Amino acid sequence: MRDAGVRARVCGLYRPNAANHAFFASVPNRQRELVVQAPDQVWFGDVTYLKVNGQWRYMAAVMDRYSRRLLAWRLSTRRDVRLTSAALNAAVARRSPAPGLVFHTDRGIEYAAYKFRDRAARLGITQSMNRPGKMTDNAHMESFFHSMKSDVIHGRQFHSEKELRATLKSYIDFYNRERIHSALDYVSPATYEALA
Repeated sequence: MRDAGVRARVCGLYRPNAANHAFFASVPNRQRELVVQAPDQVWFGDVTYLKVNGQWRYMAAVMDRYSRRLLAWRLSTRRDVRLTSAALNAAVARRSPAPGLVFHTDRGIEYAAYKFRDRAARLGITQSMNRPGKMTDNAHMESFFHSMKSDVIHGRQFHSEKELRATLKSYIDFYNRERIHSALDYVSPATYEALA
């Protein structure tokens, strides 16, 4: 290459961001330390991808770890902090948790953003995040998304967001009120909470 006067193109090198590393180091995985004995002690949050007419939609959801009940969800054309904040705010409006609630998520930027962190702090919510490379730390949400997609998403084409929203609303109502869970003594999340 040198003899021919050809120079290689080199991609940019990864440069660590000390501020990001410091933030993630300051947010341990707190949910693993807790024995959850009632609703609204630990919530999980996550985002998944869904297609509508060939275009991506992003669904943010919030789940109670105790009962596996899906508390709130929001859908958007953008995966950003507005989406995750809207889902959190809807869950808080529905349940009014006491300060000290642990909210566990993956390490996505939409949960690490200052706007999300500040809102959680104002609500008295303690953030918790997956350990690096440990997706199983958020297994309850991953399991919900897998079940939802297997049950009503895969193998279907959605031609409008209205159609997708109606499917999600119907499925989440079924999931909360009727779908039994072996981890909940074979009752639904709503029944499990009612028995608590």
